[in-house]
Amino acid sequence: MKSLARLTLGYASVLFAFFACIGMAHAEVTLDVYYAQPSFARYHEPIAQAFMKAHPDIKIAFRAPAADYDVGHQAMLREAVTNNLPDIYFPGFHLLAELTGVLVPRKQIVELDPLLAAEPAQWRMQNYADKILDLGKVNGKLYGLAVNASLPVMYFNTELVKKAGGDPDHMPDTWEGVIALAKKIHETSNVAGMAYNVHEWPDTWLFQAILTQEGVPMLDPTGTKIAFDNDKGLKAMKLLRRFVTEGGMNLIGFDQSRQDFVAGNIGLFFDTPARMRQVSDLVGKRFTLGTAVFPIDDKAHGGIPTGGCAIVITAKDAAKQKAAWEYAKFITGPEAQKIVVEATGYLPTNKRAAGAEYLGPFYDKNPNFRTVALETDRAVPWQGYTGASTVQIWRKQREIINAMMRGELTPEAALKRLSSETEAMMKK
Repeated sequence: MKSLARLTLGYASVLFAFFACIGMAHAEVTLDVYYAQPSFARYHEPIAQAFMKAHPDIKIAFRAPAADYDVGHQAMLREAVTNNLPDIYFPGFHLLAELTGVLVPRKQIVELDPLLAAEPAQWRMQNYADKILDLGKVNGKLYGLAVNASLPVMYFNTELVKKAGGDPDHMPDTWEGVIALAKKIHETSNVAGMAYNVHEWPDTWLFQAILTQEGVPMLDPTGTKIAFDNDKGLKAMKLLRRFVTEGGMNLIGFDQSRQDFVAGNIGLFFDTPARMRQVSDLVGKRFTLGTAVFPIDDKAHGGIPTGGCAIVITAKDAAKQKAAWEYAKFITGPEAQKIVVEATGYLPTNKRAAGAEYLGPFYDKNPNFRTVALETDRAVPWQGYTGASTVQIWRKQREIINAMMRGELTPEAALKRLSSETEAMMKK
């Protein structure tokens, strides 16, 4: 009897250990996820639901989203100090270098190269282009997978363009042409000819765009000095002022400009394709919405900064890191990228997503969403300051640009002040 009891007890212990292992293997993991831009809930939420359905042992718990990339970045730097980072974050590309500069020495971010290398080579090639992977690299190491990518586009009111004598099928691809058309729209329809809201934009993206289309980057190849203190930088500053004096631009906030555009009170409107769905829905049948590629004056050397964000893993726990990698693959996969594009207007960051199985039919029915894809050969990196606060530098730069566009500073004086104050802040 004692032997039987010992046998029974031993058997029970084995069963307990077995089921405990099963329980551990299927233990639920909850990922703490933080992103910027509250409006992006339109794709984050459905993607999370689809992921949890496919991975019932992983739960996604969102923090309240940050107002924009810069606000989220500042929050992440604070959370790094208090050791209260989320498990997953979505930094803007221009802030990734500064973020990793803080997190890598503290061992608070996961390098993704080993995780990607462990996946089948054929799968990697089918899903990720090298150029897209490069968006998530800092100093040659992969820290993020690109979740969305955008290049600024020109939205336009077809009826106002026609009334001004323009051709909606052949929109201007130089800034002289844009200003001339905006001037005619302003004169013929008594509305704002254009809106390029760099003076109030929350980050450096539109400022870099007006520089890089001239063939001048924001920073030199070393990333330690500005590169726009020259004739091309001055030409870019003069263009910004001319948008107001000749193009009939009103110096109002970008949200107000967007509202005025969808109401039919602005002819040409420069914005992110991420709001293509929002703008299309708001315009409705008020007028015929058109889109065109972002103009580039220096066709040989000019480019457009690639906006958007990557997914990074800041989880410390091994189980959470594994679950977070599954989420990173899912949100950059073709099914999730289809959701992102249709909900916003971003470029898909997955090679398979643009195919007939996913976005092909959608693009055929919604040609305005395809415009940004025509700009991919013009894409250049969205630069950020390393060793300095990109957020604080931009806020000072924006003050100067705002004053210049209002006529309080000449373009020459504004560029001189912009250069000196930027260099001083970088040295700090």
